Formats: sequence, C-alpha cells, structure tokens
Amino acid sequence: MIRRDFFKAAGLAATSGLVVSLDSGANVFAEGQQDFNTVTFPGKTGKPQPGWGDPQVEHFTSYYPDFADKNLWIRKDNQVIAAYRTNPNQKYPYIYPLAGPISRVSVTSESAQPWPHHRSVFMGADRVNGGNYWQEGSDRGQIFSLALKLVRAEPNVVEFTDRCQWKHPKQEPIIDDVRKYVLTWKNDDYYTLDLGFEMTMLQDVHIEKTNHGFFGVRVEQDLSPQGGGALISSEGASGEKDTFGKPAKWMAFYGKRRFNPAITEGVAVLCPPKEPFENCPWFTRDYGNISPMPFLFQEGGFSWKKGDVLKGVYRVVVFAGTPQDVDLNGLWNDIYA
Repeated sequence: MIRRDFFKAAGLAATSGLVVSLDSGANVFAEGQQDFNTVTFPGKTGKPQPGWGDPQVEHFTSYYPDFADKNLWIRKDNQVIAAYRTNPNQKYPYIYPLAGPISRVSVTSESAQPWPHHRSVFMGADRVNGGNYWQEGSDRGQIFSLALKLVRAEPNVVEFTDRCQWKHPKQEPIIDDVRKYVLTWKNDDYYTLDLGFEMTMLQDVHIEKTNHGFFGVRVEQDLSPQGGGALISSEGASGEKDTFGKPAKWMAFYGKRRFNPAITEGVAVLCPPKEPFENCPWFTRDYGNISPMPFLFQEGGFSWKKGDVLKGVYRVVVFAGTPQDVDLNGLWNDIYA
C-alpha cells in the first residue's frame, strides 16, 4: 500500500477545488452550483443544514474575516492551512499556521523558546540604519502591512499581495516592500508557498553584520533535531554543525508528529541561486530555525543607495514523509533553473 493510500485509509486524505469567500458575504458560486445547505468535513459530507452562513463545501477557501485586521485565511476541507497575519501591533507581518498536508497541524511555530520573536514564516532584519526590524520592541522599528489584497483563487492556487513599509517611529520610512505570495496545492502529499518580493530603498540603507535576517522559517519542536526530528541539506549534510554557514539549494526539517507518530511531515526552504543574494550561506539552528542569509558572513555588512531595488523569490515546501519522498531538487529547478 502506498503512503497516500495508507493515509486515505486512515481517513486523513484531502481533496481539491477552490472557492473564494470574502467578508462581504457575496455569493461566489455559479448558478446551479449553490451548496449552502451541505456541511462537509475532511473526507465526508454532513447532513443538510438550514440555508444560512457561508458555503461549507469540500475545497480551498480564502477570505478576510470582517472581525480581524485584514488577516487572510486559507482553508482546505474546512480546516485552516495558512493565515497571513497583519495586525499593526505586530513587529512584522508573518504566516502562521502553515499546516502539514496530512495532519493539518502546523509544521511551523508561532513563537517558541529560546527565541520567541521567531514567528513561523517571516522576513526582516536587525541593525538596519540603527533600527531593528527582526526583534525587540516596536520602538526599534516595525514592518507595516499597508495593502493586503487577494489577487486570485483557482482550483489549487491562492495568490495574494501586500505592500509593506519598514519604519522606525522616529524616522521616515526606509524601505517600501511589495510582496506576492502564491500557495499551490500540488497533491495530497505536498504543497508550495512562494514569496516573491521587490524592496525599494526610500533612503540609503545599510545592514550591519548580524545573524538576524533575512527570510526565515521557525519549525515546531517535533520537526527539529532538539525535539526528535532531523535537519538535512541538499548536499547531504545534517544537523546544525555540518550545515551552518554552508551553501545549499535547500534545507529541510522533518520528523514524526508528536501527537501521532504514524505521521511524518516536514518543511523545506529553497534558496535562490542569485537574487537577492548569490550562493547564499545558511543560518541553521538545531532548535528549529533555518534562513538563507548572508549578513553574518560578510564583514562590513551590505549597503544600498536610495532608489535601489532588492528582489527575489523564496520557495517553501510543506510535505508528508521525508525529503526523499518529495523531489526538492526538481521543485528548485522548477522555480530557479
């Protein structure tokens, strides 16, 4: 029995299809396809219910709740897969959860010791023009979400954009940051999350040598080596000792899920070959953090002039099983080759 059939037999398989539901409550079904009266759960359909509320059919949905600060939620089989969080009181926008394709439990941590400022899937940096856009209080600098927008929703794809601004409370904004996120459900075993960005320098910008930045993923404990999981690279290295500071196409954490050891899941981050940084070394930690970042490995830091543009695309892969069960090199080639 193949792995997917095993999980289906366990009642944990997912199905495809996509519909968008916005806070306006507008009907997005084509005529003849209305299904407001059927409540569904993963793998099964419930009995008809009174015809009110949003459609609850078995597919992707993506929407902004009208009670939140323009957070965007993505669901599958009526379960949360991901949420992009933009509350203005946060240090920066970030994605949490990022759910495993089988367990539907997040493979990333919203906040965890020993560094609770690491929030799931995030982007930022410290020591930027004297400010800090990675940790510490908002008085040191924040990245604000200004224009979150749901762009498209297709049978297996959700795409949204955001315009962000890096600002210290006592200074004018220093960076204008336009992002495009694309979440693609490939099959029941894995999906990808692509983050494309263009950062325009509104002033001369200098990032000092630091180990905090640029794009990072913090995983749940059960996927980290310290929690019983594993860390491996595309080069066959494993663990922090052998991967720290080394270039690689990708890094991946994976492990047996704590609540159900019969399920193994993982998350990989793929490193762009050139933009935004060429042949980037990796910052890795056995407690569960990976980031393809150069700031710690170049004396003197990095500088950009006003008007310069820094751009790139990072790919995250969330998968069932081990890295050997998903073609990470092929997924790297698909986006970077």
